[in-house]
Amino acid sequence: MSAADPTALGAVAIAQAVSARRLRAGDVAEAFVARIAAVNPTLNAIVQHDPAAVSHAAADIDRRVDAGEDLPLAGVPFTTKDNLWVGGMTVTQGSRLFRDFVAPADAVAVERLRRAGALFVGVTNCSEFACKGVTTNRVYGTTRNPWNLERTPGGSSGGAAAAVSAGLCAIALGTDAGGSVRRPAAHTGVVGFKPGTGVIAHPIGFQEPVFANSVVGVMARSVADTRAAMAAMAGFDARDPQSLARTDLPGALRTPAHANGLRVAFSPQLGLGYPVDRDVAAQVEAAAGSLTRRGVNVVRADPEWPTDADESALIPLQFAGLASIHGEAFARDPEAFDPDIATQIERGLALSGTAVTDALLLRDRLYRSLAALFADFDLLIAPTAPVTAWSLERLGPETIDGRTVSARSHAVFTPLFNHTYVPACSVPCGLGDDGLPVGLQVIGPRGGETSVLALAELVEEEYGAQFVSPRSPH
Repeated sequence: MSAADPTALGAVAIAQAVSARRLRAGDVAEAFVARIAAVNPTLNAIVQHDPAAVSHAAADIDRRVDAGEDLPLAGVPFTTKDNLWVGGMTVTQGSRLFRDFVAPADAVAVERLRRAGALFVGVTNCSEFACKGVTTNRVYGTTRNPWNLERTPGGSSGGAAAAVSAGLCAIALGTDAGGSVRRPAAHTGVVGFKPGTGVIAHPIGFQEPVFANSVVGVMARSVADTRAAMAAMAGFDARDPQSLARTDLPGALRTPAHANGLRVAFSPQLGLGYPVDRDVAAQVEAAAGSLTRRGVNVVRADPEWPTDADESALIPLQFAGLASIHGEAFARDPEAFDPDIATQIERGLALSGTAVTDALLLRDRLYRSLAALFADFDLLIAPTAPVTAWSLERLGPETIDGRTVSARSHAVFTPLFNHTYVPACSVPCGLGDDGLPVGLQVIGPRGGETSVLALAELVEEEYGAQFVSPRSPH
């Protein structure tokens, strides 16, 4: 892959070249269509792709550039997760129930990317209803990790992560209701950003099983590319009751912020005693040390969570949401569902109202606990995941740090920050003993998007060189 190959470039570089007419969007489209044809059959990352439509859209972008239109993402190829609407495209949520569903309109995030000149190149694979930590379903099958084809990219946005990592797109949209952008990003060596609730309006699309938790997030191979995508998508929409009227944010995201003077809490296990593989812990510890050497005030400190803080106490919200949305269809045809999702629906149908309310009340106490931490610190850093990517055949690793664990133990470090509505970013911070990527998670208070990305960019300066190039599968 030569330096002149557009698939080796990031989003910012592509947009600058196309806007300056050093590169045509048509040339970008041709290069990425060829890369997808060559690499995607091995990965199964992109599940809907129309080369003719990509070429036609690129020609339109070139006409807009020639007409003098200001397009901050001119010609930047992007993908969407298979639970986000793209008008006229089949969008299945990885479910046989929706294998013939054609989206009637673009999601707001998609519409805004197109308006900014970005080039839609395909739909990426996800787990059924985005409710598993791996990326496999009964519609499209399994997605592989480009770093090691026998390992998972994680989930549920594993197709998006694999596509970015392998250079099939420059930016990818995913959804994150419990870590579904951040953990796959960590497992594939890309940046994965979950903005705070309401930053990217999302009034058009499917119902979300975990009400108020899921947000549209973005993956890219650099923080600068992530910021560029966020600047195009952030903004108010009155149709979304959670949407925030923050007119300052798009402009603030266009230029890097500074991490100078930030007070950062480093919590290696989030104060909850979760096991972490030793190689992962070592990389995260080293990343914290590198921030200290760069002048960041890093202090080891844990959030003081409620005594019953644990994902297992919150997961009833997902089970109940799946049961509410899909329970009737499940009763009619349980065989249409992924067995793991069927189990979740069955558990949701058996829940009492008080069990769901208990989880909602815990969410409130978690929010207050985290707010107390951010009264003393600007940011919090922790592992994104306690392990590197594991075997394709398993829902999760069998052991972590030598301890036998449940199938969800790989996911413990991310969901609390969905339940508390705050921004969080996974940024690559090295490799584990198996040669697979490790992610550092940077978490901020509500409204702290620019500070989160500023610290992530500082980490990237230390570690980013080994992750910025597209990863060819092997």
